[in-house]
Amino acid sequence: MRPEAGVRDGPAKLATVDIVIPVLNEERALPGCVRTLTAFLTESFPLPWRVTIMDNGSTDGTWPIAEALAAEFEQVYAGRLATAGRGAALKAAWRDSPADIVTYMDVDLSTGLGALFPMVASLASGHSEIAVGTRLSRGARIQRSLKREVISRGYNALLRFGFGVGFSDAQCGFKAARTDVVRPLLDRVEDDAWFFDTELLLLAEHNGLRVHEVPVDWVEDLDSRVRVLKTAVDDLKGLARLAWSMSRGRAVVEVPRPAEPAPTHPDAVVAAPRAAALATFVSFAVVGAFTTLLYAMLYLPLREFLSPVTANLAALILTAVVNTEANRRWTFDRRGGKRTGLHARAGLMFLANYALTTMAVLGLHALVPAAGRLLEVSAVVATYGVLTLTRFLALDHWVFARSRS
Repeated sequence: MRPEAGVRDGPAKLATVDIVIPVLNEERALPGCVRTLTAFLTESFPLPWRVTIMDNGSTDGTWPIAEALAAEFEQVYAGRLATAGRGAALKAAWRDSPADIVTYMDVDLSTGLGALFPMVASLASGHSEIAVGTRLSRGARIQRSLKREVISRGYNALLRFGFGVGFSDAQCGFKAARTDVVRPLLDRVEDDAWFFDTELLLLAEHNGLRVHEVPVDWVEDLDSRVRVLKTAVDDLKGLARLAWSMSRGRAVVEVPRPAEPAPTHPDAVVAAPRAAALATFVSFAVVGAFTTLLYAMLYLPLREFLSPVTANLAALILTAVVNTEANRRWTFDRRGGKRTGLHARAGLMFLANYALTTMAVLGLHALVPAAGRLLEVSAVVATYGVLTLTRFLALDHWVFARSRS
């Protein structure tokens, strides 16, 4: 007999959870961490679990201690990598895990364990694909130095306003993911160190995955091995690399989707995957820098036998075509379809730019009659720079718009 709608044919299978602890030379902290964590999980965690200690290149007594703990506790497993790197340790552990949900936390237990089940529950219920702890949202309670507070808030503000992310804290050492979803992302994550967290989350949102946040209690470990300033610099390098990858279309990942999504209102509008605005702007800036240099190289020789207005017109025509075509191919990825309409709309923008840059040249000579060639170029380039943001928005929302009413 068929079961009635909404009634399961048997007991629901509980999701299994693997809590990974990446360690590097942590012989002092590891035993207390594992004993505290296993006691908490045994008493308070309602899902099947195991703890994985992943040693990544330790040179002290960490690995023998990890083996001893794995022998002492039935639900503790120990693995080892020859090279250092938190990202590398998590990739190895998450790829090999038999669990439905993989998580990780730092060995110092800076994050309160009370947030573990709320974070995992959003994944077990099917609500989200990635879940993270946050120290920066309302409800979080933290204790840390002013330097780390300023750097953390500045870095996450850059992600929020540059990439348009929906999460507030990229680097809290307290994260979880559905195993089947995170594995394809791991193949695309290049960083094996501290930028791993940010890269994973940016790739997740870029590919339309849902990231759930849980406010945490967090206390700074004064014995932390993290070199904050060096890590911040490495993170900025990673952001530039990832922005370029996104702008080139290389950050798209095929990830599993729920077979039966939850019902929605029939008139509901589902948002498209979050766009990476910074990635597009980086490509636009590179193209703009090249065409600005090209303009200067054209204007100076043309100015030898043409008036300022005519030289400006000739140089702008040539560079405008190059700029539009380069942005069409690389920044906004509009390689298919007709080019006539695109270049016609770009032509109208060109006329506006020409009018303003010509006014800059004529205004310069009105104020400084003896102005030389280099001063002329400086005036035009400065004017063009002021127009850059407006031009970017116009290209994105008008010239290269995929659909217009």
